Amino acid sequence: MSFGPPPSVYTQSALAADQTRERRRTWLLGTVAAIVVLALCAGGWLVVSARGDGTSAGPQPSPTAQSPDDVRELVEQDPSTPEGRLVVAYGEDGLAKTVKGDPRRAPGTWATDKVVAKGIADRIVGLTTAEEGPEKAWTLQLDGHICATSKHITADGRTAVVVQPRKTGSTTERSICDEVVFFDVDTGKKLWQAKMPSATSAYVTNTNLTLAKGVVAVAWGQGSVAYDMRTGKQLWDSTTASACEDKGFAGGAALLVVERCVQESNVTYRVEKLDPRTGRTLWTYKLASGVQDVYLPSSDPPVIAVAAGDSLVTDLITLDGEGRRLATISMTGYAPRCGDRDFGGGFFGVVEYCGGVVVGRTQLYVVSKENTDLEQADNWIVAFDLRTGKTGRKLDGRPFQPLVPLQMSGDDLLVLRRSSSDVEPFAVVRWNPRTGEEAPFLLFGLPDDDAEVLADPEQSDILVARGRVFFAKRQLTADDKYPTYPVVAVLGIAGADPDR
Repeated sequence: MSFGPPPSVYTQSALAADQTRERRRTWLLGTVAAIVVLALCAGGWLVVSARGDGTSAGPQPSPTAQSPDDVRELVEQDPSTPEGRLVVAYGEDGLAKTVKGDPRRAPGTWATDKVVAKGIADRIVGLTTAEEGPEKAWTLQLDGHICATSKHITADGRTAVVVQPRKTGSTTERSICDEVVFFDVDTGKKLWQAKMPSATSAYVTNTNLTLAKGVVAVAWGQGSVAYDMRTGKQLWDSTTASACEDKGFAGGAALLVVERCVQESNVTYRVEKLDPRTGRTLWTYKLASGVQDVYLPSSDPPVIAVAAGDSLVTDLITLDGEGRRLATISMTGYAPRCGDRDFGGGFFGVVEYCGGVVVGRTQLYVVSKENTDLEQADNWIVAFDLRTGKTGRKLDGRPFQPLVPLQMSGDDLLVLRRSSSDVEPFAVVRWNPRTGEEAPFLLFGLPDDDAEVLADPEQSDILVARGRVFFAKRQLTADDKYPTYPVVAVLGIAGADPDR
């Protein structure tokens, strides 16, 4: 399977495109500044009403000390001012050479203190977030196109991708996804590369990758394998024929696997917690028959999203630490967005991606379906207690300002407020579900031509890291009117204070 042509060679035409990118970056910066000024002047009520007495939404817990091999968990500190400034504006060149209707795929986005890294076709690009220096910090060329990525990154800034092998052999052989690459996000250095065993049926449509403490784990339906992060040594695998297949993993603080079991014409699912180092099963939760699909939006606390009798998620099931059911939460009226990435294409691993669900330590948060009444809030986010399934506080959107739940920051929820207003800016806000208080984290503008795609979790990665928010498209297509222009691929916004 192909994902479009490889990147263009850095020729004189690319140098000209760099000049175009620089002009576009200047224009983007002006757009951000102008919108923020309008927001702070004409729309100053937003800041005052959100912050109340000028303090943030409650004290933040100190981040727990993590070892280098832990999957990173951040407690974000608010920028000294919510006024946003552009720190990354990267455009991809050479898209006019892609076949119309066949975009250049761009899976995977990771950020550290210094760099935001973006997967594009058969390479990973590291972009500096510093004010000075070259925009592109490094490029890691891969053997083939990226097949699977993980949203996780270690505490010391490492992550992994699964890629196709070098282009040798038949078309079918070139489409197989059987190489794991582990790399350093700050430097772009490849730390190790391993060939997955018996992965002749691993493709972009079924390969799933995750990280758990000290372990990189990959599943592709007919098999699975785990590697030691430090050495790349294989720890265990499951590649023998069985009635139950490893559909995919969810990582982070624990390692869960979805298993799909087929007996005659009957298909059932079960979720298991594994010891990451040995693959040994610690507990098993069997799902009722009639379930069509299963996702794992959180491994710890364990939360299962099930599509029961339908292709869309109908319920969330919360479990305790021993795999016993705590609550079942109906998704009627809600939009958990499991399997919605890339318009439901199922590419690059979907098992632990539910764009409308964020899970905290004691509560989970789900966005509602969009409201069609133009005079009311576009949507809202509701908190549910993990133990009881009972509803807690609600965060309301506004007319023409729908909400996107992003991630936890300690016990607070970071939320994107989109905007289609000429005056009100886009905003990332911090919501304290214990008090109901909302405080602005960053206020900014997005370029009109790209705002809809960049702020859509089905089409772009949106992440907050180290006081910055990043928007990164997952597929890139040349502009019909200006096909030779570079296409906005990544935008990064930080607080106006250069020291934060």
